[in-house]
Amino acid sequence: MYVKGVNLGNWLVLEKWMSPALFDGTTAEDEYYLPRQLSPEVYGARIKIHRSEYITERDFAAIRRIGLNTVRIPVPYFVFGDRPPFIGCIGELDNAFSWAEKYGLQILIDLHTAPLSQNGFDNGGICGVCRWSQAPEEVDFVLTVLERLAKRYGQRPGLFGITPINEPITEPMWISMDVPNRYPPVDKELAQGSAPNTLEFLREFYGRAYDCIRPNVADGKYVVFHDGFQLHAWKDFITQPRFRNVMLDTHQYLMFAESMGCEKTLDGYLGYIQEHFAEEIAQVQEYVPVVCGEWCLFNSCAVGVDTKGGQSTLNGVDFTQSRQRMDPEAERDFYRQLAGAQLAAWRRGSGYFYWSYKLLLDTVNSPDWVGWDSWDLGKCADMGWFPQGG
Repeated sequence: MYVKGVNLGNWLVLEKWMSPALFDGTTAEDEYYLPRQLSPEVYGARIKIHRSEYITERDFAAIRRIGLNTVRIPVPYFVFGDRPPFIGCIGELDNAFSWAEKYGLQILIDLHTAPLSQNGFDNGGICGVCRWSQAPEEVDFVLTVLERLAKRYGQRPGLFGITPINEPITEPMWISMDVPNRYPPVDKELAQGSAPNTLEFLREFYGRAYDCIRPNVADGKYVVFHDGFQLHAWKDFITQPRFRNVMLDTHQYLMFAESMGCEKTLDGYLGYIQEHFAEEIAQVQEYVPVVCGEWCLFNSCAVGVDTKGGQSTLNGVDFTQSRQRMDPEAERDFYRQLAGAQLAAWRRGSGYFYWSYKLLLDTVNSPDWVGWDSWDLGKCADMGWFPQGG
């Protein structure tokens, strides 16, 4: 099956920039500190309302109508509700499987966070902290979560596969993203010793994760390993005879391309997409199925200001400076060309998942979010930027 999918980001794993109102009344920048700054009653009510309204059965019908066949659902390490003060979300995941199966969709369960974080990003649960791989007991805990997920959903027809951990950062991206400065920790003592994961650790963890998942899922289901932002580092590992139905997940964003020196023009992006995204995925596809698990149309040129690698006003970027905005027709053509080029690149592999299905941002009345529509697949489809059927 060629994967045409979308991420249900910010549903069960919160990201402040995708729904800032959830964090109202706090100074929290991530999910770790949100329940620590709200009373249990307020936190519980806020989370319950968010989860019940953000994604519903209607959204699965809409995703199918767009022409997609798969959803990637980020889940937190506290999915089973056993890590207070966080509230579990296994009931919501159960609902998602029923909805997916009704509308002919499949689900990639993506364990998106780990205790003490695997990357130090806000989407890793706690900014500026990256110590999970240094805590053997927490590594073991994550393995128990994966095993429980595999046992619960392994025989469901709606399961596509399981990703053992999302975006475990390695040294090149740690340096490129300048994680300690881009995501300054609130508690410097808690962040003490934070460092990128090693490839040696990831290979060992992935082997153990595979052994937890594979015996508990049907033969046709996939174990999907994220590349740790090093797409070409996995050939010897992932082609081992012991692995069956494995897939490599790579995340390719134009904002990453910009930070690597890609010219912020349409021609610059199109050239980079062909030379790097398409060609490199084709190389890896020769020995293992590869899926682009996260991508989107977002870029600085369309926003009209240098976003410095996708940073927002939450990172302190000044968006009051003069913008060079396109008229609607030019903007539509711009995005259509970027969509076509990237979709062609992913066809060199085994598919894609757009990030993300929806955001709760006012991109009309809030100057800070003008131009951020392109993260929202539902809006991109409605605007004619993303082709029907993917």
